[in-house]
Amino acid sequence: MRQKRQKQPKSARPRIYLLDELRGFAILCMVVHHAFLDVGDVLQLFWGYRVFDALCTVQPIFWGLFILISGICSRLSRNPIRRGAVVLGCGLVITGVTVWVLPLMGITGAKIYFGILSCLGCCMILTGLLLPVMKKISPRLGMLVCGLLFFLTYGISEPKHTMVFGLVHLPAALFRTNWLMPLGFFNSSFRSADYFALIPWFFLFLLGAFAGTYVRDGRLPAPFYRRHSRVLCWLGRNSLWVYMGHQVVLYAVFFLIAILMYT
Repeated sequence: MRQKRQKQPKSARPRIYLLDELRGFAILCMVVHHAFLDVGDVLQLFWGYRVFDALCTVQPIFWGLFILISGICSRLSRNPIRRGAVVLGCGLVITGVTVWVLPLMGITGAKIYFGILSCLGCCMILTGLLLPVMKKISPRLGMLVCGLLFFLTYGISEPKHTMVFGLVHLPAALFRTNWLMPLGFFNSSFRSADYFALIPWFFLFLLGAFAGTYVRDGRLPAPFYRRHSRVLCWLGRNSLWVYMGHQVVLYAVFFLIAILMYT
């Protein structure tokens, strides 16, 4: 009697721990950055504001790293559209809490419209929709074009509303309303405590998505697959929930410190 041949299970793709660690490092930098703001808000120690403002100069670096890695991981995801919908939903929750709940608690100036989660969620959904087209494009060409577009459009949301390193001035009509705020165009009435426009950040995300082709195919050096820090790995793998809950934890800790300091 012939025995049926058992199917061999497909080998699972090895975990790329270095990506987790880099993402964990970026989210840790964000938590520390926000902690200094809370030092000023809760403890009324104004040096916290000064440190927070100083760190704003390097904020685009660790957030850029986070967005780039998120783009890479979008090529490793089974369903980037579904993942993007979850992240976008979390971003909308953050907006709802900061716009309607916090003011009822007496906390003002913390409203968030189209923050990092909303931006990342949209980037994931758009990338999932564009994947059939992206697969027909050379990853190197895609990385080059997206990298150029990122640098050429960086700064369109700044007061001067320029691109191509300040050489091209955008039409004033783009900035007369806030309806195009997700793209990076808004008027002087717009305020957001955390804001990441699709232009230019979507181009950086796409750069990572094209780079993810090589990552998915296992073309990385051996150190990428070794764990170097359990803490950073944990932060990276749970970055969504760390972001969702970090301010609650920070506020609770600093309120307890304030009680001890001022009573």
